[in-house]
Amino acid sequence: MTGRDAPEGTQAVIRALGLLKTFTRIRPELSLAELSDATGLARTTAHRLLTALESEGLVARNPVNRSFRLGPAVLALGTLALISNDLRSVVEPELRLLAQRTGETATLEVPLEGHMVILAEVAGSHLVTVAAEIGTRWPIHATSTGKAYLSALAPNARRELLTLPLTQFTAATVVDIDELESELEQVRELGYATASQEVETGASAVAAVLRNAIGKPVGAISFSGPTSRLGSQRLRALGRDLAAAAAGLAPRVHTMD
Repeated sequence: MTGRDAPEGTQAVIRALGLLKTFTRIRPELSLAELSDATGLARTTAHRLLTALESEGLVARNPVNRSFRLGPAVLALGTLALISNDLRSVVEPELRLLAQRTGETATLEVPLEGHMVILAEVAGSHLVTVAAEIGTRWPIHATSTGKAYLSALAPNARRELLTLPLTQFTAATVVDIDELESELEQVRELGYATASQEVETGASAVAAVLRNAIGKPVGAISFSGPTSRLGSQRLRALGRDLAAAAAGLAPRVHTMD
């Protein structure tokens, strides 16, 4: 249905949605003039709609130049959509088994605009854990889930997800693209990826790529915890567990293909 075919009284809704859809990964922030030109709306109309969207947290303004970007309410809605996805219902029971067997926090993460987003998480039994809320976004180049996912992509697809220069979060973060590519080759050989203190000092993780029934990568499953407990030997053992679990899940993953 187009704007012209829309039922009477819904034009404003469709125009507001058009404004939201104008934002992209490449152009995450736009001025009123740019939004007006992109949507074909008069500036007064665009401004009125953007003001309404801002009041609901769907857009936010840059306090310096007054340009617009997507607001926190959009992420919240996106998180709800992710939670309702069938992928979560397929994978979460396996996460429970993994967490129970190992005592470590197990997560399912999916890619979103150069990040990995937590779609499901099952806390481990240890008193000291590393955990985050569903919907939390992690940098794709510095996380075990991100590296596991990137390793399964073609080179051109990887480049689209990596924003150069790569951001350094700790002294251990890999920011050299050639070094990262070399590590991704090792991930492909091993079947799992590790990240030791690359996002936050004292936290480590291991992950395996999750594919769907036709072999397309759709995300990654992981274990995370304090580096004091997840040393290199422990990460290797957990990585092998995750790779086996991901292989067993693949035939049942029919979403996002």
